[in-house]
Amino acid sequence: MREIDTGLVRKTVKDLILKANIFLCPDIKNELIKKEKEEKSEIGKGLLNVINENIKVAARENCPICQDTGMCIVFLEVGQEVVFKGNYIYDEINEAIREAYEEGYFRKSVVGCPLRRENTKDNTPGIIYYNIVKGDKVNIKVMPKGFGSENCGATKMLKPADGYEGVVNFILDTVKNAGSKPCPPMIIGIGIGGTMEKSALMAKEALLLDINHKNEDPFYAEMEEELYTKINNLGIGPGGLGGTTTALGVNILTYPTHIAGLPISVNIGCHVSRHTQTEI
Repeated sequence: MREIDTGLVRKTVKDLILKANIFLCPDIKNELIKKEKEEKSEIGKGLLNVINENIKVAARENCPICQDTGMCIVFLEVGQEVVFKGNYIYDEINEAIREAYEEGYFRKSVVGCPLRRENTKDNTPGIIYYNIVKGDKVNIKVMPKGFGSENCGATKMLKPADGYEGVVNFILDTVKNAGSKPCPPMIIGIGIGGTMEKSALMAKEALLLDINHKNEDPFYAEMEEELYTKINNLGIGPGGLGGTTTALGVNILTYPTHIAGLPISVNIGCHVSRHTQTEI
């Protein structure tokens, strides 16, 4: 067994939040630079230039990449040989969020009640997912998720008879309906299978993958490529102003499902889809 103090988890989560909100992931950063060179629309090319300059300024000035510094989502993969000691781990994670948003001068965007809408004034609580895995390590992933893109996600319980074509059409319709709202170019996370909530969680987790990641199943790798091409052919373009760059990446995660169901979820990330991770 390995003991880990929850205070270390708090410090780690805080550092990850500060990093994620200021420094864009290298895979997305590099793809945006590449797309600026490849974009056919002059307006789109100009907007990508502004996006890339914003990323440089954020890193240089140590300030947020985007004013919407998101609601914090924390994924914990905890080895079954790990024993936590110290304060309750969820309390420590929320304290990490509180400290990071204060120290980083990040916007506090969380309301305590979805209908009464009173701001909690410290961006807590976060959303915490906890998964038990083999080993004696703890993998921590942090995703500050803005709601311009989050509001554009969708879930649908398709019929098995809807099949491949039904899944593809639902994904394309979701992206079309999103239009300029998720601040394109977008990253498209897709979850297929499981149950309603499992597909939604997989779609979110798909956004944590490197945008150049290819599904291990050739069938779904081809589907990712097909969707990537079709989405970029929609012409939404950077900022929704038209162009050839609508998606930076498409990632699919799948899970076995019931004979009577075909759950499908889409979660969209904006052009600064922020996440980072580490292991302790």
